[in-house]
Amino acid sequence: MRSAQRTSRVPTAARDPELLRDVALVCVAGGVVGVSFGAIAVAGGLPVWVPVVMSLVVYAGSAQFSAVGVLLAGGGPLAAAATGLLLNTRTAAFSLAVADILGRVRLARLLGAHLVTDETVAFALAQTDPVRRRAAFWISGLGLFAVWNTGVLAGALAGSALGDTDTYGLDAAFPAVLVALVLPVLRKDGAVRRAALLGAAVALAATPAVPAGVPVLLALTGLVLYGSYGRRRAA
Repeated sequence: MRSAQRTSRVPTAARDPELLRDVALVCVAGGVVGVSFGAIAVAGGLPVWVPVVMSLVVYAGSAQFSAVGVLLAGGGPLAAAATGLLLNTRTAAFSLAVADILGRVRLARLLGAHLVTDETVAFALAQTDPVRRRAAFWISGLGLFAVWNTGVLAGALAGSALGDTDTYGLDAAFPAVLVALVLPVLRKDGAVRRAALLGAAVALAATPAVPAGVPVLLALTGLVLYGSYGRRRAA
């Protein structure tokens, strides 16, 4: 009886096989990219502890790649940190979207804020009620954090033994999985589809003229279209 009662209290999202499958796929992709990041950083001449500590403390894939790229190109720590901060400004909007999911306990909010990524926000907002959103956020957040850092450590220890990581196509694994995850939403929701197309068009147009990473930020202009559509529909 007690076992049955405990099971009934587990959020439905935690027992959703489709959610768990999708989280597992993203975790696999995240681990692969983490290995790539760790190997690139160490093969480029950085000590093993640099990518490992950065992944634990910063925990932002694109920002970490950019910061390491600056360091390996001869830039200083301040320039690397500024690059990472610029790329991570998009998480400010993400944090507002999931603020109610993190709860009111200060420690939980602090940990949850560290786990806010493109993927955890996407998993959370795809759910239909607050309980499922909270479960999806924490399941994906903790899973991705563990797998990413494990992958980075493995890649850093392997160092240059992996050779040129670009030859394995590791950098394409993560984007490919993300595209697969968002396609169902794009098919169902016309407003999201129009916002995504606008953001993609802006990013593509800006790519030749701005530094790497900035087009991703500019793609957030698609949210303006989505927000204005939502306000009209609510009215």
